Amino acid sequence: MALQPKEIEAQAARFREEYRRIKQEIAKAIVGHEAVVDGVLTGIFTGGNCLLEGVPGLGKTHLIRTLSRVLDLEFSRIQFTPDLMPADIIGTNVVVEHEGGGREFQFRKGPVFAQLVLADEINRATPKTQSAMLEAMQEHRVTSGGTTYELPQPFCVLATQNPIEQEGTYPLPEAQLDRFLFKLLVGYSSRAELAEIIDRTTGKETPEPQRIMGAEDILRWRGLVRELIVAPHVKDYAIRLVLATHAEGEFAVEAVNRYAAFGASPRGAQALILAGKFRALLDGRYSVSFNDIRSVALPALRHRVLLNFEGEADGVSTDRIVEAILDEVPTTVKGEALQRA
Repeated sequence: MALQPKEIEAQAARFREEYRRIKQEIAKAIVGHEAVVDGVLTGIFTGGNCLLEGVPGLGKTHLIRTLSRVLDLEFSRIQFTPDLMPADIIGTNVVVEHEGGGREFQFRKGPVFAQLVLADEINRATPKTQSAMLEAMQEHRVTSGGTTYELPQPFCVLATQNPIEQEGTYPLPEAQLDRFLFKLLVGYSSRAELAEIIDRTTGKETPEPQRIMGAEDILRWRGLVRELIVAPHVKDYAIRLVLATHAEGEFAVEAVNRYAAFGASPRGAQALILAGKFRALLDGRYSVSFNDIRSVALPALRHRVLLNFEGEADGVSTDRIVEAILDEVPTTVKGEALQRA
């Protein structure tokens, strides 16, 4: 049953207050990186997975551990290495002996059976092992020995990868990249932020982040996000942004035709709409605007655009292509009056 406008308004006001408190607690442990924190929280509250890319030592793992504490979620960390096997992630059947002498196979759950899973340096495992995460990320379940096991809810995978030290790494396959709602780039701290980090880590103990909400609360807020409205012309804009990533397509821009080999799947449009709803909710609105879609386009599409040979040779970034799409794709189709968010 759909919520009434007044109910949505009351719940949204409460959510924004709890979201403010969540960020306040996270800030006790994490200095700066506000856009990354917002991106990860967008994934958690919309039911999406996030890929965090940045050099070592920027606090990616620390952020995810802090989130598990503030949101009171069962946390599991999987360190991906070249010798990691699929059974090390999802679990395996083992022989168990009973007191009476009988034996039977029992499924021993792997570390993926948690609510918040940190897949640390996910690109260091082989493609075979990486593929073990596909079913979990998309369907929130795993299959072993012909039996399917449901994962605890809410379930979210937050993966990290290092853009340098490519020796011994395996690029994530397109099918797995597409299962991430966002790809977030974790940059270096500013001068002031670095000074604050040093003070916190080399001085007296800092306050520990406190629990703000739990699993049931997150599931309820996910439902609220989906209650928001997307007008047909805003939905069409999101669709055209995705279609613009397809080379030689009806809406493709010059940068796409020149540098892109493949574009975004329907999951890209789903990511734009869900993340746009979340941004609208945080802004106190109950319908999605063009600006909401534009504000999430980079993290939602950058990993869904694959470069061709010319793009690789010229060192073109997928961010540049997405930015060209945002610059050139109008908010309304040709022949209609231009509308602004």
